[in-house]
Amino acid sequence: MLDVLAATASMLLVGERGLFHFPTAAEVRVQAIAKSDNELGWPFSVDAGSLTCVWSGGTRVVMFFAQTLGGPITEDVVDDDKATSEPRGVLLSINPLELTIGNMATNDLFVKAESIEERLRLVAPFVTVGQRLCDQPPGAQVRGGEL
Repeated sequence: MLDVLAATASMLLVGERGLFHFPTAAEVRVQAIAKSDNELGWPFSVDAGSLTCVWSGGTRVVMFFAQTLGGPITEDVVDDDKATSEPRGVLLSINPLELTIGNMATNDLFVKAESIEERLRLVAPFVTVGQRLCDQPPGAQVRGGEL
């Protein structure tokens, strides 16, 4: 028991976020990204969106959110299929279970892949970039090659 407390205390002393850390809005890092004309390995079915990173559960959680069209939703919107009030996003991970089961509801945000291995190959660079985004100071705007 003392070993666990000592390990936990040492993590807190170096500024690590523990398993029970609840992130605030100020800790979320967001970076706009878009597909370039000659990009071959773009894993998403939409051409633009936001890459986000936040520490949660002691690890960095990276997500991609599709760019919303049409601006804010108002009450006079009649066609619910064309406008939603919640952003659509997918969890980006190199864990096959998280990548498949965690994205069942929004799987259409990924391009079609022949296998999970192919999906992992396409998503892995974006996971790495997203994790680096967590290390940036709040409000930082990072250009393409800087991450």
